[in-house]
Amino acid sequence: MKLTKIITLSSLVALSLTTGTSLASAVDGAEYKSNGAVQFVPNTDPTNPVDPTDPDPEKPVDPIDPTDPDGPEPGTNGPLSIDYASSLDFGLNKISNKDQTYYARAQKFTNLDDRPNYVQVSDNRGTNAGWTLKVKQDGQFTATTATLNNILTGAKVTLKNPSITSNSTATAPVSNGTLVLNPDGSEVVVMAAADKTGAGTWSNSWGTVEEVTEKNETGGDVKVNVTKDITLEVPGSTPKDAVKYQTKLVWTLTDVPGNL
Repeated sequence: MKLTKIITLSSLVALSLTTGTSLASAVDGAEYKSNGAVQFVPNTDPTNPVDPTDPDPEKPVDPIDPTDPDGPEPGTNGPLSIDYASSLDFGLNKISNKDQTYYARAQKFTNLDDRPNYVQVSDNRGTNAGWTLKVKQDGQFTATTATLNNILTGAKVTLKNPSITSNSTATAPVSNGTLVLNPDGSEVVVMAAADKTGAGTWSNSWGTVEEVTEKNETGGDVKVNVTKDITLEVPGSTPKDAVKYQTKLVWTLTDVPGNL
């Protein structure tokens, strides 16, 4: 004959009391682990220019190129990119036989007050491998229309007192304190990010915006915003014709870690 064992609830309670354990504690002590994961890839989308004094990727700006009515060139492609570089406008000036220093006009925007002239670089590679930004002046200032004295011999562009800004918390690149551009086309380092630095978007601007009073073509006073830390020096001995002179600045960004 089969023997059926019936264990009542009171028997289980009694058993737990005698063994020093409880059913509730066995359930409360259960543990299970799961994971959370995310993965990133290099970003090849263009990066918009941002305010160099208050960089916020959520608030892109629209800079104006004073030398080109069609607007500035778009930024370069790739996860390591030059997003924007100011063109330098040294204004309308009277011919002089004295040595003269002219200030660059401040950077203008369609949706922002004037700011210092600047260059912007983005490193969205995700490798923290560093980079180097250089600039060269591709020849001396040359007349844009046919004229006798078509070269501004001895003219010199200088940029100083740089300031680097970013919303990135990565270690910042280092900026060259003073840039003297050479019309022979030799490059000078603007910013350098060593290995394990420079990730994110970085703006390098020069000086501050100041209002000055100048003379217009008719001799009247006109107020303009300039950046006194970007200058064009022109010798008085250099003949100047009543035309526009222009040069080209070439900015080059490489994936070579830099040191300054």
